[in-house]
Amino acid sequence: MANVYDKLAYNSLDDFLYGSCPHPVKTKSGLAIGGGQIYPELNFTLPSMTVDASTIKDAYKIYTDMTSGILNRARELYAPGLVIEYETLPQFTENPQWGIEVSKIIVDTMNEFNVKYGLKSAFRATPNDLREMNRPPIMRSGKYWEKMIETFEGCSKAGADFIAVESTGGKELNDDALVNADIQKVIFALGVLGCRDMKFLWKNIVDICGKNGAYAAGDSACGFGNTAMVLAERGFIPKVFAAVVRVATVARALVAFEMGAVGPSKDCAYEGQYLKAIAGVPIAMEGKSAACAHLSPIGNIAASVADLWSNESVQQVKLLSEMAPIVSMEQLIYDCRLMNEATNKGMALQFRDLLVDSDAKLDPQAYVLRPDVVFDISKELVKTQDPFMRTKIGVQLAVQKLKKAIENKEVKVEKRELGWLDIMESKIEDIPDNELEFYNEIKDELDMDKFLPKEYGLE
Repeated sequence: MANVYDKLAYNSLDDFLYGSCPHPVKTKSGLAIGGGQIYPELNFTLPSMTVDASTIKDAYKIYTDMTSGILNRARELYAPGLVIEYETLPQFTENPQWGIEVSKIIVDTMNEFNVKYGLKSAFRATPNDLREMNRPPIMRSGKYWEKMIETFEGCSKAGADFIAVESTGGKELNDDALVNADIQKVIFALGVLGCRDMKFLWKNIVDICGKNGAYAAGDSACGFGNTAMVLAERGFIPKVFAAVVRVATVARALVAFEMGAVGPSKDCAYEGQYLKAIAGVPIAMEGKSAACAHLSPIGNIAASVADLWSNESVQQVKLLSEMAPIVSMEQLIYDCRLMNEATNKGMALQFRDLLVDSDAKLDPQAYVLRPDVVFDISKELVKTQDPFMRTKIGVQLAVQKLKKAIENKEVKVEKRELGWLDIMESKIEDIPDNELEFYNEIKDELDMDKFLPKEYGLE
């Protein structure tokens, strides 16, 4: 592994702030992400439309218009810099030349605004993970893997500053585990399958980026932690369960940085708080200004230590004022302007704590993102270098933290959910400390038609 994390990146909780981190990343245009200011990161996508060979030129035109529109609004509002994220639709990774062409369009437009107006910007390309399109997923070979590699390479060669992904290793078992609120299977999916897949995947991504002048940025457990959050928001699973799942995603996401990723982490990776505390890397986060994409109970606290502030994703549709991406750009710029002004006046710590305190007491999913909770749990996670044990320990500590917070009346939890913490605690205690021993114990309970053990190095 490229990096070993055996201590926190911070000596003081007061230094754990938005807009700065121990290891900032400098882009081609001169932006220092994590270097003292928080910047907006705008993510956009196509309106509902068919994407095929007959419509691809229409799609190119839409991406051109979206990029020009948000850059122009950023210029008009005197934004000191911004990041654009382009998440490929499946069709754009299945046909890498399409995805790569969009990357070129975005980079060329950004360069034009830099030359004309001095607007500093950076570009994150996030090819989607196609591997789950096989059933059961084939993770390390085959046509979908080859298309992903081609897209990673092409986007980095096209000028992307950052390469990211929302990988899906272990999701084929995690989906059912979430619906059934089965913490043991969540730990297996994330701590065994997910972590093993991350080592394989991110070794490849780091190598590709190193050869083509891009930064390997980071991954997201969106399909795990955010799926749990949405299920909890809709009342399908307990919020305390979703909160514990959030902490369970940390070890998996950290593997990318162990393999050589440098940040900024992905916006929908709410586990980013923990990654920043442990690895000292810049992180992207999303919250209230991502309501265009999904609702959440962590709209303010998510910004408390962010280095990029994102809208998650928005379609190119017309609103009363302007096209939706332009509207999102304006909202993000004003959010960041306020936060940077607080920093300039020496009030960043107070502003951070206001963001935290406004959310943390109202939902357990917010509580586990409190900077002090993040520090306490992270200090224990770095005592081992075993990703599986980090997953198990993180879950144990999250349960303990929530039980104590409820006892002290520090967080609001519905009565019907209280028993779930005891259930999870009991289930976690039954899990052995060795991942292969755990696999052998749980194997008979797994749906072996849904995953291929050999794709994760399990035989």
